[in-house]
Amino acid sequence: MHTVSFGGQILSPTKILCVGRNYVAHIEELGNELPDEMVVFMKPNSAIGQKLQASFAQPKPEALHYEGELAFIVMAGQLAGVGFGLDLTRRELQSRLKSKGLPWERAKAFDGAAVFSEFVALPEPNVRLGLELEVDGQLRQQGDTSMMLYQPAQILQELASFSQLADGDIIMTGTPAGVGPIRQGEIFTGRVIAAGKTLVESSWQAQ
Repeated sequence: MHTVSFGGQILSPTKILCVGRNYVAHIEELGNELPDEMVVFMKPNSAIGQKLQASFAQPKPEALHYEGELAFIVMAGQLAGVGFGLDLTRRELQSRLKSKGLPWERAKAFDGAAVFSEFVALPEPNVRLGLELEVDGQLRQQGDTSMMLYQPAQILQELASFSQLADGDIIMTGTPAGVGPIRQGEIFTGRVIAAGKTLVESSWQAQ
C-alpha cells in the first residue's frame, strides 16, 4: 500500500475522493458547464506517487497536466489534517472521454496520478484555508476556500452519505484556475496557507 505522512504518522489511505469543478474560474477556463450537483470521482491507493511525472508512459508519451488542490486527511469521520495535493491529469484523454460521456478514471486514476505534501493538523475552526502553486518560482495557481462552490465540511458530509470513510482516506477539493502542462525539469512548489501563514509546503521536480 502507498502511504502519506500526517503529523509524523505514516498512513495508507484506502482511497482518494476527489471533487471536480469546485472553482468557477477553473470551470470557465476548461469550458465546462456549472454543475447542478457535486462532481465526485475516486483515485485508488495505487495513484499515490512520490515523484512528479511530466508525461504518461505509453506507446506515444502523453503530457500530463497539473491541478493544485487543498487536500484533507480523514480521521474518525472528521477532517483532521490538511496538505497540498497535485491532481495529475491526462488532459487529452479526459477531453475525449468527456466528449463521449464516458467516465474519467483512465485520465485521473492511473499510477502516480496524485502527489501530496506532508499533512498537518487543521488549525482552529473557521480559519480560511488557501493554496499557492509556483512553477520555477512563478505563481501559477492561487485560491482559498471562499472561492469554492462546496466548502470542505459540505464535501465531507456529501461523501459520507454514500461512502464509508476510513481513517487516513484523502479528500481532494478541486483546483482554482491556472492549470497547465507539466514540463520535465520544472520545479513545483505548493503550499497551504492559513491566516497569512504557511502551514505546510513541499517541492517536486518534474521527472
